[in-house]
Amino acid sequence: MLIRRRATLLGAALMSCGLTLLGATPAFAQRNADPDAELIAKRNALEAELEQIAVIDRKVMVKMRDGKLMAADVYRPKGEGKFPIIFSRTPYNFNFWDVKLGAPRDMSQQIAAVKHGYAFVQMQERGHFFSQGNYDILGMPLSDATDELKWMSSQPWASGKVGTTGCSSTAEWQLAVVAQDNPALTTFNVQGFGAGVGKVGPYYEQGNWYRGGAMQMLFVSWIYDYGIQNQVRPQFAAGTTQDELINASHFFDLAPQMPKVDWDKAFWHLPSKDIIKAVGGPPGIYDTVMPVATGGNMVARTPNSPAWYKGGLWHEDQKINKPGLWFMSWFDVSVSPNLAAYNQVRKTADKAIAEQQYAVIAPVLHCAYKRSSEHTMVGDMDMGDARFDYDALVYGWFDQYLKGEDSPVVAKQPKVMYYVMGANRWKNAQTWPPAGVTTQDLYFGSEGQANTLYGNGVLSATLPTTAQSDKFTYDPSNPVPTLGGGGCCQGATKFGAFDQRQQETRNDILVYDTKPFEKGMEVSGPVTVTLYVSSDAKDTDFTFKLIDVFPDGRAMNITENIQRMRYRNGYDKPLAWMEKGQVVPVTFQPIDTAYYFKPGHTLRVDVSSSNFPRFDRNLNTGGNNVDEDHGVIAHNVVHHGPQYPSKITLTVMPAAEPAATNQEAAAN
Repeated sequence: MLIRRRATLLGAALMSCGLTLLGATPAFAQRNADPDAELIAKRNALEAELEQIAVIDRKVMVKMRDGKLMAADVYRPKGEGKFPIIFSRTPYNFNFWDVKLGAPRDMSQQIAAVKHGYAFVQMQERGHFFSQGNYDILGMPLSDATDELKWMSSQPWASGKVGTTGCSSTAEWQLAVVAQDNPALTTFNVQGFGAGVGKVGPYYEQGNWYRGGAMQMLFVSWIYDYGIQNQVRPQFAAGTTQDELINASHFFDLAPQMPKVDWDKAFWHLPSKDIIKAVGGPPGIYDTVMPVATGGNMVARTPNSPAWYKGGLWHEDQKINKPGLWFMSWFDVSVSPNLAAYNQVRKTADKAIAEQQYAVIAPVLHCAYKRSSEHTMVGDMDMGDARFDYDALVYGWFDQYLKGEDSPVVAKQPKVMYYVMGANRWKNAQTWPPAGVTTQDLYFGSEGQANTLYGNGVLSATLPTTAQSDKFTYDPSNPVPTLGGGGCCQGATKFGAFDQRQQETRNDILVYDTKPFEKGMEVSGPVTVTLYVSSDAKDTDFTFKLIDVFPDGRAMNITENIQRMRYRNGYDKPLAWMEKGQVVPVTFQPIDTAYYFKPGHTLRVDVSSSNFPRFDRNLNTGGNNVDEDHGVIAHNVVHHGPQYPSKITLTVMPAAEPAATNQEAAAN
């Protein structure tokens, strides 16, 4: 009786304090359960599965020729035999332990590789996390990767064949390394790799640092937000053992935790060379001379500076002679230099290898291939069902070129598979652009007031018979704000397709429309704009956007471009300054797309002089721009007519109109 009474009194006391006995209300336990318990259990299960099938060797420190040590994690199938290697190298954090979650990281990629019969080797770029040395964009890939390939291919469990894979910074170092023709590197898979392409054809983007000579601002926030300029960072003492490093990985992963920055405000800082400094970031490769191959101080360069040719960028004179699987996307940072690189390799490789180059071009943002769905949304535009089994193709590819097995997946894959937006379907081709395309010119015209979507700008297949011009004022302190387009990694900027009408009420945007199409038109290939322009500023920019206007008025951007006028004659030519009253032609670099304009839709081109912060503002002074803290207003003019045939040149596929799917009919 005494025991029972004490229990009753304890229950009453707990109730009086707002508490209940354990088990009396399950909701109490649920409220106090670890919200990450399910995720932790899943991660532990994946790690346990990996331990069952793989030999795991983590925090292996591999010595480079200069004595610096690079960190590697190795996963290989258990059992006898020699295994081909899938190699992934990255500047990003791949520490096997998630220190914030208190559980292993997601090991799905490693498990998949091992189950397919491959050793999977992950390595850290020089100067990041557990790897030693100073970081340069792309690392020092030509020396480091050579040493890394020699090390891994000579392991007793290795077959001697290595294939590379990865997206973004995990892909960008690959092309220059492949061009070294290392015998161990057998094939490559590059995805969203534009920042590894230097000079190719007419493009001097130098790793996506520029577009048309204007600086792409994405690198400012990327370098800061990802702690890229981490020259002062915690490092382990020489002689730290592998076991000690593995144990330490459970406590910290050396990932920098950068203070949050409001990039909507920070991008406005002038001079632009000091943006990272202004938000409290450290000095480094962006704005400081550094002891790296290229010398650092990237912001001070021009599109043809010698420094761009000293690091790890791939340039068109570097022959690639290995089978390649190339993934690209229409709304990436820059798809056209990627396609130019693909075409250059097909043109210059040995004939047999040229036939072993395959491209997939998806309708997604940067590295978003696997995030496609039944309704693939890119900004506010529904691209339809763009799903594709990329993993099946990648492993089929490696099976064929690393194991020597005929792959039915590769056998049925076209040389070029591209997604036609608007029609919302995949198409196959043997080349890019596809065979059978033609070009079509549409000429700019107006009655002198193309300003805003309420103006009188037109596009027509016939050259206007009378001369006219459209004037606007470009003020660097009030640039056209970025709304959509291709890009990545840039603060709060939204990329993708969005309704441009909210922008097109600005008086500094010229709007030119075709008549609504009676029949549909597929534009698949380069889009080139030639404008005849004048300005009272010594230097200025011109921009354009290609837009699909729906019958309900929505104006959805498809692609965009910019040209800095000082470089209009070429990036390896003397600078060309504007002179007041002088009309000059400017042809933008070709920009590629694949888009179907449906019957009843209108093709629109917006012209202006800024797209900020997608691209840095031209301050119009003719100075260095990056080290200036003020600008001047430019009064810019677009001329058109018989003497000044301003035009857009489209690459058109003369094919039957595709049948609309239910999704397309609904979107129309």
